[in-house]
Amino acid sequence: MTGLLLSDPLPGLVQGAYVIAALCFIAALAGLSRHESAKRGNVAGMAGMVIALLATFLLAARNAAAGEGRPLLPTMLVIGAAMAAGAVIGTIRARTVEMTGMPQLIAMLHSFVGLAAVLVGYNSYLEHGHTSGAVGAIHDVEVFAGVFIGAITFTGSVVANLKLSGRMRSAPLVLPGRHWLNLALIVASVALLVWFLADGRGAGEGELGQGLLPLSVMTVLALLLGFHLVAAIGGGDMPVVVSMLNSYSGWAAAAAGFLLENDLLIITGALVGSSGAILSYIMCQAMNRSFVSVIAGGFGSGAAAGGVAGEEDQGDHREVRADEAAEVLARAGSVVITPGYGMAVAQAQYPVAELTARLRERGVDVRFGIHPVAGRLPGHMNVLLAEARVPYDIVLGLEEINDDLPDTDVVLVIGANDTVNPAAAEDPASPIAGMPVLEVWRAREVIVFKRSMATGYAGVQNPLFFRENTRMLFGDAKAKVEEILRHLSAEPQRASESSRAS
Repeated sequence: MTGLLLSDPLPGLVQGAYVIAALCFIAALAGLSRHESAKRGNVAGMAGMVIALLATFLLAARNAAAGEGRPLLPTMLVIGAAMAAGAVIGTIRARTVEMTGMPQLIAMLHSFVGLAAVLVGYNSYLEHGHTSGAVGAIHDVEVFAGVFIGAITFTGSVVANLKLSGRMRSAPLVLPGRHWLNLALIVASVALLVWFLADGRGAGEGELGQGLLPLSVMTVLALLLGFHLVAAIGGGDMPVVVSMLNSYSGWAAAAAGFLLENDLLIITGALVGSSGAILSYIMCQAMNRSFVSVIAGGFGSGAAAGGVAGEEDQGDHREVRADEAAEVLARAGSVVITPGYGMAVAQAQYPVAELTARLRERGVDVRFGIHPVAGRLPGHMNVLLAEARVPYDIVLGLEEINDDLPDTDVVLVIGANDTVNPAAAEDPASPIAGMPVLEVWRAREVIVFKRSMATGYAGVQNPLFFRENTRMLFGDAKAKVEEILRHLSAEPQRASESSRAS
């Protein structure tokens, strides 16, 4: 064994590189858990991926040169072309994608992982066929499970992408007996697994037998299951869905790692799968959802499913102009800003950061209240505010800010809707009933920045807009904040003119 290692040390070096890459990925997750170390975490993740790619490239070259795979030159050309194409596409997307497009981009990337797992599973089966004995049965289960998880991840991620990008209705698809339909698809897939394993016992070593038929039928069923699981979830719960699909893609990658006998892929997939599952559980708690119901794809289908949520008469709303809002802020002692996806769409984070600095210069206590699922991606608002250089010590979570809202003079709701909806706490029949929300209506005065009186992404009307202490500031959030800044700049001049007149 020692002589073999000395004569060909590359496999051992590759395994060592994989261990280093795995440690880099673990360090990346640890770094990304805190904003102060997030940049270092990203660097660690990128370093780990570079090490993994180079090690895999060298191992493939060694196998090709030793005659254990395809010819050396074609193999290197194919791998090199794939890496170059991926690098170019990734660089272009990273430079051009807006933060508002990040959720749907991530969903699409998850679909690629699922599709890769499906292709790896089919390739492993078509190349090696069935294998006899217990090891063969384990391999067949790995093939079947990898294709099953990958197919669900693929179509589920595609549907999430379509919903998040507005190319598919955000309302849940509610079919009669949908839970029984999901169960029937799962039971049918288990039956096909039994057929696939039985075919393996009957086939000879390396033969395909009839296993391609149950594998293909299962693939179609899994694709349908992935579509239905995500299509049945309402738009207001899509942040949880993105996190859930992240977990699915991790387990799909781990399954592919078993088939490829690649330890690093197994470790990486397990890290992604487990961290995605933990994040999904945390978000379910933040939204008062059952984790099991997320997996089953059966939540977010209350009144919004019928398309009549919020159609009842809520009364009249009151409007406010930008100059009036500036006067309110000028005399306020404390202000809380609760941003949402509308702020991201308007790209208003920079004028909001400037407004924050201007008010703090006046001695106003300004803080931000961030809901765990504000926007359409976990941490979406935090990233936007950090991008605009808002001091992170004034960016607080829902549990940290809610108790202080009754003593707050003014709350600015900028592009948020469902996360500040009092119906979640007061209307048991609401589709978002029980979801913890920012209780902004408890403040002395609320100013809501919105383009119109349309419902939020969950399709639920917001009674906050009709409260006596709420006024609506209609228009583009960025333009309105900039207008407030102009009036706020003129406020000291008007004050001095008043004092001279007196």
